[in-house]
Amino acid sequence: MADIKTFKLPDLGEGLPDATIVEWHVKEGDDIKLDAPLASMETAKAVVDVPSPYTGKVVKLYGAEGDVIETGAALCDFEPDPNAKQRAESQDTGHSHGPKKKAAAPAPESAPAPAPASSDREDEGTVVGAMTSGNTVHVEQVSSAGGVKAVPAVRAMAKKLKVDLTRVRATGDGGVITLKDVKQAAADGSAPLGAAPARAAAPAPAAPAPMGNGQRTAVSQSGKPMRTAPPTVQATGQPEQLKGVRRNMARVMADAHANVVPTTLADDADLHAWIGKQDITARLIRAIVAACKAVPALNAWFDGDNLTRTLHPHVDIGIAVDTDDGLFVPALRNADMLDANGVRQGINRLRNQVMDRSIPSSELSGYTISLSNFGMFAGRYATPVVVPPCVAIIGAGKLSHDVVAVMGGIEVHRRMPISITFDHRAATGGEAARFLKALLDDLALPQ
Repeated sequence: MADIKTFKLPDLGEGLPDATIVEWHVKEGDDIKLDAPLASMETAKAVVDVPSPYTGKVVKLYGAEGDVIETGAALCDFEPDPNAKQRAESQDTGHSHGPKKKAAAPAPESAPAPAPASSDREDEGTVVGAMTSGNTVHVEQVSSAGGVKAVPAVRAMAKKLKVDLTRVRATGDGGVITLKDVKQAAADGSAPLGAAPARAAAPAPAAPAPMGNGQRTAVSQSGKPMRTAPPTVQATGQPEQLKGVRRNMARVMADAHANVVPTTLADDADLHAWIGKQDITARLIRAIVAACKAVPALNAWFDGDNLTRTLHPHVDIGIAVDTDDGLFVPALRNADMLDANGVRQGINRLRNQVMDRSIPSSELSGYTISLSNFGMFAGRYATPVVVPPCVAIIGAGKLSHDVVAVMGGIEVHRRMPISITFDHRAATGGEAARFLKALLDDLALPQ
């Protein structure tokens, strides 16, 4: 009887609980060599090629493209070639095949990664925090954003290769665009980004459809305006299971909500004294650094289980980056050592790496305080979420020109709304208020 080996999905990086199958590089019955590409898997951080752990025949594949496989669950069955040299069972493959144990001693204050969470995994920090793992397979629907069906990893690859997904010929089941489709389009130049889209004939206006045929209509059968459906009528929209970055974000935000005691302070930074054109984000970073030096209590990590606090001598700022796939928070390391030009270069590098999904996993954890510059879109004040083990997050709102009282008169000043949410278990209201004042004072400087 043939010796069948089951290969279980390894930990693809720092405690990630699952990964989505983007593309199989083999099919059942194929022969494969040791370390040859087996599958491309999308995690909350990147697209990873998983190598074959054996030389032999592929007997069974667990899951199809778009399925989510949890870490430790079966990925593939092999029939190893008895005449070929195989990797020793204990030999390192570059991935962890099981949960890591907690470190015996806490990390020093200067360590770049956060303290271990209270679980059986050493570091489950991913895009915006910690996640848990299991042994089941989830089947997920493909996102149809932009009128095309593709998983986030395929969209990221298309952006990196400058391929217009709306012009790519889909070969996947149900019209899904695969990684192979994108690579083929990039190779033959059939769907360059920025090319004029093909014109489609305008559809003729549809006549009002009778009720009960599954189509929406503005009027009822009697010709009267359609009323809203009662609660007992099932909605026509189909639920879509979250995956990748957005799946992780949902877990992390729920965990933060359950484990942090948040309190928010808000005020306005007066920018009236600014001289010339200045980099607003760079000034925000500088102001946060100044506030961290003045009040170190908010540039810290807090362990709620052991009631310990770690104050950091350095300032690593997690900068929230919004994408179609969800929220990334890369870390701008050693922000306290950078000038304005260094800050701008660092932010541009991190943002570009996030957008093309090439950012190293080490850059997505270990920040000591975070910034959400939501005002570049809209909004004045907010209650941004503090993600453990951090103690605080700063939110910068939309700039406005406000009428302010000055020496018995009035003037119009440009101002920036600032919100600070902090974990009240780790910092006092007085510390947060002094931190906010130091931040506002630095932003008020001419340059």
